[in-house]
Formats: sequence, C-alpha cells, structure tokens
Amino acid sequence: MQLRSPRTDVDATTPCLTCAVRDTAACAQLSLAHRIALGSLRRSETLRSGETLAWEGEESLVVATLRSGVFKRSLMLSDGREQVVGLAFPGDMVGRLFGATTDHSLIAITDTVLCVFPRAAFERLVAASPALEHALLVQALDDLSRAQRQMLVLARLSAPQRVATFLLDLVARSIADARGRIAIPLSRQQLGDLLGLSIETVSRKLRDFERSGHIALPDYRSMVVIDRAGLAAIAAA
Repeated sequence: MQLRSPRTDVDATTPCLTCAVRDTAACAQLSLAHRIALGSLRRSETLRSGETLAWEGEESLVVATLRSGVFKRSLMLSDGREQVVGLAFPGDMVGRLFGATTDHSLIAITDTVLCVFPRAAFERLVAASPALEHALLVQALDDLSRAQRQMLVLARLSAPQRVATFLLDLVARSIADARGRIAIPLSRQQLGDLLGLSIETVSRKLRDFERSGHIALPDYRSMVVIDRAGLAAIAAA
C-alpha cells in the first residue's frame, strides 16, 4: 500500500507512544513509515463486558489489537450451548485475517479498549511489511500451541492439573495490580466449560489450592499466586 508522509501524518502515531502494549503487540515490529500508515487506518473502540466485536460465521470486516481487558473466543454448539475455546489478552490481535468469515465469536468479558482496523486494508499493510507478517505468524503459532495444550488438558489431565495449568497460563499472560492481584476473567461456570469440568469441581479445586497455600483468593474474580513452583508441580504431576 502507498505510505503517507511522516511529516504530514505524524499525529497518527501519537496513541502508540502511550499504548500499554506498544512493545508486545504485533504492530511493535513496524517501521515508522508503516506505523504511520497503520495509525491512519485505526480507530479506538471501547467495549463493555458482554459486548461483541464479531460473531461466529459473520463476514470478517475488521481485526483489532487488544490494548486492555480480556476477550473470550467462543463457538456455538449444535444444541445451542456456548463453548469457550480460548482467551485473548492485551497485546493479542483478534479477528480473522485472510478469511471471508469469522471462525469464532469474540466477546468482551471485561471492559476493553481496542485499536480496530479494516481487515482488507490491514492485510495490504501486512503484505508490505515482512516484519509485521512475521510477528503475526509468531502470534498465530503461539495460539496454535495453546490450542494444542488445551486439547491435551481436556484429553489427559486430571482436574487439579487442568485448573493448575489454567492458572499458570493466566499468570504468564496477565499483569498483576499493585497488590499482586491477578484478575480471573472467567466465571466459575465459564472456567468449567473451558476445562471440561463441573462448576463444583472448579470451585473445589480453587479452594483446595487456597487451603494448601498455592494461591490466595481475595474475592471471586481475583487471585494472588503464592507458590508458583507448587502450581507448576501440580500441573506436571
């Protein structure tokens, strides 16, 4: 795509200077010229918890970089139930690139802020920037690895291993607040659906981990990790 002059469009990069994920998102790999081109395409959008960016099977019109908050990726089963198949955290790109339709729904499970781009224009920018193309490939491979681990979790691991594995992944992809708390973005029911466990089993295992000193649960939607090595040992048992 034709790039605009840095002199006339420098304001397009201004939001990037204060973006919390500017060093971890795929767009961090862009040259200044391509970043300016990308900035001219972006719009900032805020979604409240429960609002949807895209529905499964819809025409794929936009892609987005998640700047704050958490999204769930979900599929609708034949009996009408929702199945959560993954989460997206700050720095992740969501939306279906190089495809006509969206292959899963994207729903905010916390209040979120996104940079949203028209899909077709973003694809042209990817073609013009090998560094961005490489960064997106790495992210896609990371997503594939998580999907493969999720298959292993459901097929082979015990209930304690499943919950411990999820908590470790959550720690790796989250930023703790000033008190060391990490948000648990899913309800117990959603977490059970993701891990193939009942809500009662999820709640019981979290309480077991709290009693054993691996975590603290200040409230229903947050945790403090006390013994990360202990959780890792449970996950690998």
